[in-house]
Amino acid sequence: MQTTPLRDIESSPLYNPDLAPTVPPGDPPSGHRGARTWGTYNYAALWVSMSVNILTYMLAASLIQGGMDWKQAVFTVFLGNCIVLVPMLLNSHPGARYGVPFPVLARASFGVLGANVAAILRAFVACGWFGIQTWIGGEAINVLFATVWPSWSTVPHGAAICFIAFWLINLFVILKGIEYIRFLQGISAPVLIAVGLLLLGWAYLQAGGFGPMLSAPSRFKNSAEFFKFLIPALNATVGFWATISLNIPDFTRFAKNQRAQAIGQALALPTTMTLYAFIGVAVTSATVVIFESAIWDPVQLLSRFHSPVAVVVSLIAILLATLNVNIGANVVSPANDFSNLWPRRISFKIGGVITCFMGIAIMPWKLLANYKTFIFGWLGGYAAFLGPIAGIMICDYYLIRRRVLSVDDLYVRRGAYEYSGGFNWRAVAALALGAGMALAGLIVPAARFLYDYSWFVGFAVSFLTYYGLMAGRQLSVPAHAASLAGGK
Repeated sequence: MQTTPLRDIESSPLYNPDLAPTVPPGDPPSGHRGARTWGTYNYAALWVSMSVNILTYMLAASLIQGGMDWKQAVFTVFLGNCIVLVPMLLNSHPGARYGVPFPVLARASFGVLGANVAAILRAFVACGWFGIQTWIGGEAINVLFATVWPSWSTVPHGAAICFIAFWLINLFVILKGIEYIRFLQGISAPVLIAVGLLLLGWAYLQAGGFGPMLSAPSRFKNSAEFFKFLIPALNATVGFWATISLNIPDFTRFAKNQRAQAIGQALALPTTMTLYAFIGVAVTSATVVIFESAIWDPVQLLSRFHSPVAVVVSLIAILLATLNVNIGANVVSPANDFSNLWPRRISFKIGGVITCFMGIAIMPWKLLANYKTFIFGWLGGYAAFLGPIAGIMICDYYLIRRRVLSVDDLYVRRGAYEYSGGFNWRAVAALALGAGMALAGLIVPAARFLYDYSWFVGFAVSFLTYYGLMAGRQLSVPAHAASLAGGK
């Protein structure tokens, strides 16, 4: 059986250049289709730049504010990232092998139209993260202005004005395009590492050394209290990168081979997250000693510095780094996901603009109101939806299809992934059951543990349900299935 001619794929309503499969190593470039040139260093650098961000600091710091001591908090972050690395690498494989982005890969399990269900759920979460990062950037501008011009603190709605200003900067970068984003990516990690070390050095001096600054004990009276907080905290830590664990094919589609992406990610993700989390944990523990209360927001902590120069330099650094992380981690995925809704009309840039406006609608200032809203509400809530999607996609690729996909059919109607009118209702049903089971813990007090383990519960229920509904079914797998595969 012959492969579908490229021109037929390009004329399909399911195709646009941003969603096109990348060219396997050794093949000549073809139109707008990107090449697979990323090596181990590129993936390690990607995770360093994404992990070293203010929200990593705040995630770890929120565990201290919630009652953990520094060892418990650092271990929770490390364990959570080791766990989420597993689905991350499992979902990375099809991206590296077939060169397709996340919303296109989801067509194999959800159907060529049903994939929009998974893609839009993922996109909404990214819009929320975009709004959160933009609010942090706006907060930094607000503190920066108040430091340089003290009278700014009396301006009505100053924080809101700064939020919109930083939002407009993000919008400008998106409209400049992906090359401008790549230019910014090189400055994120070193800048935020410098800010983190500055805070660590300040905390060391103010608290009187690592001994006093890490002396704040756990506030849990017994093991039962500790595990009551640990379970949702671990779930939130997994949920922190559950987003990228879904759309990681958006990045691994550019991998030279499987080894490059797997080693790069395995080396950089757990180590970088843990090391930068330690800075957040150590500094926040020191604030308990210095101010007798845990300050988990580094921007608010910087506002207490007595040196205006240090405040200004640090906040400018945070602004630049936050802008880069926001665009790289929270725009690439939803831009592709929204493009998948209507490939012929919604480009990457238009998808990015939609992300910007959704970021305001999500009201990020409420999500960051306190650590409970951030951990139990935001991170735990969306994990109930992303866990099931991961379970379905992993089950479909490894158990149902045995890692064999028809790339051509992912881009056409009435192909191998048409199912029923473009929707695989079995996948939708498994998603609904998994998410519903996890969210039941919010309604039934006795089943609260289901919500506390929302990502794990959703993943397991949807994985098993999907396997039960799909196992034994006769699947249409064309002879040209692996025609565009670039690796084993």
